Amino acid sequence: MVIGAGQAGLSTAYHLARRGIRHVIVDGEDGPGGAWRHRWDSLTMATVNGIFDLPGMPREEVDPATPSNVAIPDYFRRFEEKFGLDVRRPVRVGSVRRVPGGFETDIGVTSRALVNATGTWGQPFVPYVPGRDTFRGRQVRTVDYGSAEDFRGLRTAVVGGGISASGFLLEVAEVTDVLWFTRRPPVLRRDEFTPEIGAEVVAQVDARVRQGLRPRSVVSLTGLKYSPELAAHTALPMFTGIEPDGVRLRDGGFEPVDAIVWATGFRADLGHLAPLKLRGPAGGIRMDGTAVAADPRIHLAGYGPGASTVGANRAGRDVAIALKKLL
Repeated sequence: MVIGAGQAGLSTAYHLARRGIRHVIVDGEDGPGGAWRHRWDSLTMATVNGIFDLPGMPREEVDPATPSNVAIPDYFRRFEEKFGLDVRRPVRVGSVRRVPGGFETDIGVTSRALVNATGTWGQPFVPYVPGRDTFRGRQVRTVDYGSAEDFRGLRTAVVGGGISASGFLLEVAEVTDVLWFTRRPPVLRRDEFTPEIGAEVVAQVDARVRQGLRPRSVVSLTGLKYSPELAAHTALPMFTGIEPDGVRLRDGGFEPVDAIVWATGFRADLGHLAPLKLRGPAGGIRMDGTAVAADPRIHLAGYGPGASTVGANRAGRDVAIALKKLL
C-alpha cells in the first residue's frame, strides 16, 4: 500500500509497477497534484524552485507565467494517465496498525508492506514565541498565504530563511513596508543548483535520519539563490517576543507590525503512523535508506531526503528495489 500521490508516491507507484509488484495507492486530495494544488497563484513556473521530472515522463515546456498550482497538477494528472496508475481519492488514512502478516488501516485496506509518501505540507511548523497569542494583527503560515495584496498597507514581518520566505518577502515588499527575521543569517548562492549539489544535500539529510535524528529539510541546506532584489534586504535576528502591536527584538528594541507571515517550514506528516511507534529517543525515525530500520516492511518515501522533488524520485526507485527483494 502506498499512502500519498505526490512526487514521492507517484515515483514509488511507477517503479513498483515496473517490477510487477501489486499495490494500492490512496491519496487524500480531490485530484492529482499533491501539495502543488495548494500553492499560491503568484508562485509561477518561472519563480518555483528546482522541480525535477517524474520518472519516465519529462515535463513539457509551459509558459513560465503559468502558476505552479496549475502546471504541476496537470503534469501529475497526465503521468497517472500515461502509466495507468489507479489512485484512489479522496481517501484519507487516519491510522495504521500492525496485524499478523502485515498492516491494516482504518479504511479497511490491508497490505504486506507499507509505503508512506505523505510529505510535509499537512504539518506547517510555527515556532513558539512568547506572546504570540496576544498579537492583535494578522498571522498567516505558508499554507495560508494568498497574495501580497492581502498585506497592502500592513507593516509586515516575514519570518523564515527559506525559499518561501524570500519569495513572500519580495512580493510583500512591493505593496508595503516589510521586516525580515531569520534564526540564522541567510546564505545567498551565486552558483547554479545542479543535480550534483542536490545529491550532496540529499546525502546530508540521509545521514541524519540514519542516526534517528529529526531530518533537516533539503531546502534549508541549499541556501537561497542570489538576486540583487533579495540582497537589498537585511535579515534581522529572530525576535524574542510578540506583543499586541509588534515584536520585541533581541536587543530590547521594539518594532511595530500589523502582520506576521510564518514561513518557518514543515514537519513530516506522520500522525496516522503513530500506532506503529516509529519515533526514537532523538525525536526522529531511524532509517536505513527508505526503510524504517526497525521494520523493513515500512518505507517512508516522503521523509527526510524524500521530502524534495530531487529526493522523491530516488526514494521511489529505492523503495521498489527493496520491496522486490523483501516480498
